[in-house]
Amino acid sequence: MMSLIIHVLDEIGGTLLFLKKILHTVFVKKLKTHEIFVQIWKVSTESFPTTAMAGFFVGAIMAVQFAMPIREFGALGFLGGLATSATFREVGPMLIAFMLSGKVGAYTSAELGTMKVTEQIDAVRCLGADPIQEIIVPRFIGIVISSIFLLAAGLMMSVFGGMALSQAFAGVTPEEYIRHIPTIVHPLSILSGMIKSMVFAVVLATICTYKGYTTTGGAKGVGRAVVATAVTTMICIVVMDWFTSFLGDVILQLVRGYRS
Repeated sequence: MMSLIIHVLDEIGGTLLFLKKILHTVFVKKLKTHEIFVQIWKVSTESFPTTAMAGFFVGAIMAVQFAMPIREFGALGFLGGLATSATFREVGPMLIAFMLSGKVGAYTSAELGTMKVTEQIDAVRCLGADPIQEIIVPRFIGIVISSIFLLAAGLMMSVFGGMALSQAFAGVTPEEYIRHIPTIVHPLSILSGMIKSMVFAVVLATICTYKGYTTTGGAKGVGRAVVATAVTTMICIVVMDWFTSFLGDVILQLVRGYRS
């Protein structure tokens, strides 16, 4: 038990030190802008269909789940606002981030892990270049920017998913579905979803690059790194979802107390 705790603490410390090294390189050294744009385009185009489909069905599921209880109260007109608010605030960012961790995180970890065990990263270092600057930072920034864009696109697709399934299963027209979205979905709900999307993107980019960069043990090591990336990313996303919700609630209470 004690060895497991020490291993977990060692992994957390190593990941935070790796993030510190990346941020130092981002703010101090010259960035490879062309390579960053290549990574943004690559991640965005390859992951958009998966993210859009996930967002569509997340919105559809939320609409179906909300339709059953509020039908008894004759309040189906508020279905769009309630389903969209819940999707933007909590469910949407987390579920879409899970999809991205399996798609983007696993791919990046496997790519970097293969480069590490085949000594390509060591070759870059032997040529006098910094592997963090040349290889890691472009992928880190590319994943963060692409993930924010993909999460936002997924949330937009969730509205269309909820709209389609509401008409099919509850008889709510698209006009009726979107009518109460502006009255129920507060700007703070959208801001909360976007902040969570940014936090999840940084968590995903940090963990998958760290796991890939520290891979050892040949082909088996690459497999272990991919599995560890998927598991660790999902756990950290759930923890950060709780932390951002808790922090947002504390800030909201302080603002309300200050105004009163």
